[in-house]
Amino acid sequence: MKRKLSRITQRIPAFLLYSMGLILLLSATAIAADRQITGIVTSTEDNNPLPGVSVIVKGNSTIGTATDTEGKFKLTVPENATLVLSYIGYVTQEVAIGSQSTFTIAMESDQKLLTEVVVVGYGTQKKGDVTSSIASIKREDFIQGAVRDASSLIQGKVAGLRITTPSGSPTSENQINLRGINSINGTSNPLILIDGIPGGLNTVAPEDIESVDVLKDGSAAAIYGTRATGGVILITTRKNRSVTNRTTVEYNNYVNFQTIARRPELLTGDDYRQKISEGIAYTDYGGNTDWLKEIMQTPVSHNHNLTFFGGNNQTNFTGSINYRNWEGIFLRSGQNRFTGRADLNHSMFNNKLKTNIQIINQITRTNGAVSPADNDAAYGYIYRQAIIRNPTDHVRNENGGWQERDGYFYENPVSRIMESNYDATFKEMRMSGSLDYAPIDDLNFKLLVSNVRNDNLEGSSTTFNHTNTRLSNQNATAFRGTRANNENLLEFTGNYAKTFGKHRFTVLGGYSWQDATTEWFDASNWDFPTDAYDWNKLEAGGALQRGQASMRSNKTKWQLAGFFGRLTYSIDEKYLFMASVRQEGSSRFGENHQWGTFPAASIGWRVSKEKFMEGFPNVSEIKLRAGIGVTGTIAGAPYLSQISYNFDRAQGAFIGGKWVPGFNPARNFNPNLKWEKKEEINAGIDFGFFKNRINGSIDYYSRNVKDLLYNFPVPVPPYLTSNMLINAGQMKNNGVEVLLNMVPVQKNDFQWNTGFTYSTNRNKLVSLSNDQFQAANDFFDAGHTGEPIQIITHRVKVGEPIGRFFVWKSVGIDDNGGWLVENKNGEVIPIANAKPEDRQYYGNGIPKHTAGWNNSIRYKNLDLSVNMRGAFGFNVLNYQSMYYNNTKNKAYNMLKTAYDPIDGKMLNNDLVYVSHYIERGDYWKIDNVTFGYSLPANTIKGIKNARIFVSGLNLATITGYTGIDPEGVRITGFDPGNDHRDKYPTTRTFTAGLNVTF
Repeated sequence: MKRKLSRITQRIPAFLLYSMGLILLLSATAIAADRQITGIVTSTEDNNPLPGVSVIVKGNSTIGTATDTEGKFKLTVPENATLVLSYIGYVTQEVAIGSQSTFTIAMESDQKLLTEVVVVGYGTQKKGDVTSSIASIKREDFIQGAVRDASSLIQGKVAGLRITTPSGSPTSENQINLRGINSINGTSNPLILIDGIPGGLNTVAPEDIESVDVLKDGSAAAIYGTRATGGVILITTRKNRSVTNRTTVEYNNYVNFQTIARRPELLTGDDYRQKISEGIAYTDYGGNTDWLKEIMQTPVSHNHNLTFFGGNNQTNFTGSINYRNWEGIFLRSGQNRFTGRADLNHSMFNNKLKTNIQIINQITRTNGAVSPADNDAAYGYIYRQAIIRNPTDHVRNENGGWQERDGYFYENPVSRIMESNYDATFKEMRMSGSLDYAPIDDLNFKLLVSNVRNDNLEGSSTTFNHTNTRLSNQNATAFRGTRANNENLLEFTGNYAKTFGKHRFTVLGGYSWQDATTEWFDASNWDFPTDAYDWNKLEAGGALQRGQASMRSNKTKWQLAGFFGRLTYSIDEKYLFMASVRQEGSSRFGENHQWGTFPAASIGWRVSKEKFMEGFPNVSEIKLRAGIGVTGTIAGAPYLSQISYNFDRAQGAFIGGKWVPGFNPARNFNPNLKWEKKEEINAGIDFGFFKNRINGSIDYYSRNVKDLLYNFPVPVPPYLTSNMLINAGQMKNNGVEVLLNMVPVQKNDFQWNTGFTYSTNRNKLVSLSNDQFQAANDFFDAGHTGEPIQIITHRVKVGEPIGRFFVWKSVGIDDNGGWLVENKNGEVIPIANAKPEDRQYYGNGIPKHTAGWNNSIRYKNLDLSVNMRGAFGFNVLNYQSMYYNNTKNKAYNMLKTAYDPIDGKMLNNDLVYVSHYIERGDYWKIDNVTFGYSLPANTIKGIKNARIFVSGLNLATITGYTGIDPEGVRITGFDPGNDHRDKYPTTRTFTAGLNVTF
């Protein structure tokens, strides 16, 4: 071909060659003079900017760029060029330049899911570029109706993230666990960040949240170091992202009422009298009292949220006010909360400098009978008293006072509610500001600073008529306490992103500093001359003069510093790579291990981008990815590596070489204390078919946690105390997670979206020792039945799964009604002859499988969402049955089923912990059903959008479990599956609401 071209050029006249050269020169000059254009790319659905959109010149792929995090781009192009814009999940679009120099381009969604911009540590990524295991739930996909906190919005929607609601208390939070139990003495809770600042699930109102992103695997979470073993939840609040002038007001409100989800069927007063007529020794006091009804109410709660958006693309603000007043199903249990948020953004110097100021103020008032810290326990004890109380008894005696009776842990449940008082006010102020400066294209620096201050002032008291007076001669009690916390955060990051040809890379580097100081003080007294003071005259209590009053105070401080970096690199949007590292130091570590290193790396291959996939038009996305990362679990409290002393007037100790009376050692010095280290491998596939109407992901993970924090026995001397917290032991978790989303029907007037989640987890305790320390046993015990049985419920053994019950295995009942159990040799013996070593492992309180099924249906202006979830392959210890399905103690009430025979025989045995009470806990919940109607646009003048809805929460539970609720058990810790008798029962909620946009 070259030889042919040479012969042709030899025949071209000289002047023609000269003319061609002149043309090329002029063209080059023209190119050099090509003009610069700028623009912003948004989504047609919500006007939000789209970062990472590919913008190239048609016919010349070497001229191109990508939009930044604000959806903006800048490009030098030839005259009369045509731009080609492409973005995963959106229809590719061509735009002729013409004479324009500034563009605002709206891209139309091709499929909703892949429009997501995923929030990652210290930044964002296009979903198609993500190589780690990250789940992203947007506002339009949140659970609707009355939600408890931020976690309720995504309940059942993230594979591997188990969220349960074990209590109906208005002051309780959901339980959260990601990918199993990963620590013995550390926390398994995820790190929660609100716009990059540490917080809690209740820091902002659920109505004020734009998206929730969950960093599930080690490669995604490692950039947060020692705080990330339990995963990271990134909450992004709503902001005004409009590129044009915008003034919008939204008002959302709802009202709801609750009922107990499942009520135990107890013997009534008439049942007692029937049993008495049959010769059974019950006592009849002549009444017919429903004690559960006496302590419960039908609570009505309401929530109001007002949000303001205003400004333009240079200066804009978002403001919101939320007020929530929630009552509980128990009398005198409730909480109201006010949350205000203001977010102000301003850009200057041609958008090179962007500023943000955000303030979140929250005031929570809790009043009633007991404190939130003791809510489940205190109200649970009251609940127990209502269950065991004689139903023929009366609430009050003939003199109008509370009817009390003698008995072991036997008190009037109504009097315990009415004769105690509690009040607390929690205030939190969160202030943050950031500067984002881009000195040149593709490079920006960000400085984020924040201060979070909160304080809690609480008081509690009991009156002369409280059972404390009758049982303990305390003549009224009072408590007053205060707690204050101040937390500072400073983060500085630099980010450089560059695209050249088919190559794109980003480099992130940063520094982080965090410190927190906590102080608290409390005092209590009793034996008051009057109960009219409540907690406002503590010095009047007589216990103070006798040295029996209490006064305590404390102060702690910790600091955390980290240096981190991350590199991402992609070739032709097909071959993806990410690597990160964090070097972190903490004051909670021993002096020999002040710093730790947490690396991570992941890769991805978008198979669907390869040429050989062009013959498969129905394949929208196939991406293979794999990653590895190291995270840590920090010690649960400051100073655990340092010597601590308790105060006891009768003792003393040498401190600093001097004898100090009243102090004695409480903790050993451990300079080698460090973080628990979790190494995690994750492999996954993301897929999409038929224009992503079918899409999802599959992940496999394996976690290996080393250097577990464990309390070892140590000799005294040389140590000061007989126990010491040491890094030793190892634990493993592995599992599979599946996400599948489908759009079975997609028409103008009718659309149905459905999604499935599934996960499974297996765990094992590998070791409890290290090279220096050997545990006294190859197991440790967890859980407890409480009085009067008084025995542990679980045992965790090296080499075995976590969560197993340790119990006498029951095999029937003998002719006298006593339990028959199996001994260690497999022989059947009476329970009276059983020994501790005859107990064996039985069942497991951790589900093998969890699943969710979420449906969203829209027909014209009607919408319906149905959310279901369940757990399978686990057991529950039914405390209710163990304590109240036994007729032995006639002084207590019991379940109606207590008189049902077991294997044809009547039980006649003292209360005892046997495997008969361990049941299968498998369940499937119809958890949330919401039906809404949106008014047609412009129906009411001045109203842009309006929607009314009704919702039901925890509507039905399909299960074979005979207790109250198989979900109402603990899912964290080492005694999972214990359905305690002292609990605040779960509830069923019915809601009606209104959403209006002006």
